[in-house]
Formats: sequence, C-alpha cells, structure tokens
Amino acid sequence: MQKTPHAFQGGAGLRAPEPRPATEVAAALIWEGERFLICQRPAHKARGLLWEFPGGKLEPGETAEAALIRECREELDVELSVGELYMERIHVYPDLTVRLMLFRAALKKGRPRLLEHAALRWITPREIPAYNFCPADTEILEKLRREAGF
Repeated sequence: MQKTPHAFQGGAGLRAPEPRPATEVAAALIWEGERFLICQRPAHKARGLLWEFPGGKLEPGETAEAALIRECREELDVELSVGELYMERIHVYPDLTVRLMLFRAALKKGRPRLLEHAALRWITPREIPAYNFCPADTEILEKLRREAGF
C-alpha cells in the first residue's frame, strides 16, 4: 500500500515573526517666528538626505525630554527648553519600527550648527511640500499644515 503525504497541519513548527520593539525617538518642534526648524539626514545613514525634525533615539533609562536635550546638544550645539508633547505616532519602516514623540521646544542657548546633518532649514508650514521628509513625519506635517490653514 502506498503512503499518501500528510496534509499540511497549519504550520507546526512555524511561527509568525515576533513584532519588533519600537525604537523610541524624541524630536523637537522649534519655532522661530512663523518658521520651524528641520534637518536633513546625513547621506550615509538610513533614510539619507530626507528631512526630519531635530532629535534622536532614547538611550536605555533616559526620558524623552532628556534624550531630546542631549541629541540637540550633540547634533546642533544648542540648549533646549522642552515643552509639551505635540504629537506621538508609531511608524513601521522595513528595517525598524519607530515610536516618534514630537515635543514643542525652544532654543535656550546657541544657534543651530551643522555638526551631523547635511543641511538645516527654517521653513513655514506652506513650504512643507517642497521637502522630502521621512515617512514617519507625514501625519505630523499634515497637522502643522492644517493648523496653519493650508
């Protein structure tokens, strides 16, 4: 008698991929009059040459506010005063999941300098479409444009 192959049993031994833990990122919405600060990512980094809000990843045990102050000091040579959370969102990129927390912030000391980024700009909400931003920022940028009446 010939054996028949076993029917597929619904993935015995197969598992769905584990969800990646989100990389926590704190970013700053810094206004100067009618304009806010954006930074262009370095070409050699993931999402190179796309525009983003200043900030960076939280280190273990660090608060979002402390990370934002540290990152802006390291990357822009400025001291920040961090205010309230403006918007928070989770975005899934092919290589990582980001939990982005954007805080209202103000420059306390210094003028932003290019220590890591490819470029810096102060832009108005009307100018947002002229820049290619990181996809995680899309909903935030839409909110800024809506609030400005665009």
